[in-house]
Amino acid sequence: QVQLVESGGGLVQAGGSLRLSCAASGNIYSINVMGWYRQAPGKQRELVAGISSGGSTNYADSVKGRFTISRDNAKNAVYLQMTSPKPEDTAVYYCFADGIAVRDSVGFLEVWGQGTLVTVSS
Repeated sequence: QVQLVESGGGLVQAGGSLRLSCAASGNIYSINVMGWYRQAPGKQRELVAGISSGGSTNYADSVKGRFTISRDNAKNAVYLQMTSPKPEDTAVYYCFADGIAVRDSVGFLEVWGQGTLVTVSS
């Protein structure tokens, strides 16, 4: 079984910085894409950023130039560096991993973390 565990959420002032981390555990051979979604109160879940195993990245327009996604394939981990956050970035942030190949198993998995709350104060 594969699990994602997030850490790093909390309260941050606008203009400050915060780093989210997410690590996948289990009998993992490889992971294709990892990234972050977020969901603000009363809004739909939206993609924040994603990164492939080769390092290709994509970002939501609203966070381009402020957030940076990175990953450590050896640790099956993904990170989101949030700089100059704004109050509108307040949301529950969910880590996801897609295209997970598990040793001694066929097929690929998609797994989500439990979410971590980020609150940006003005």
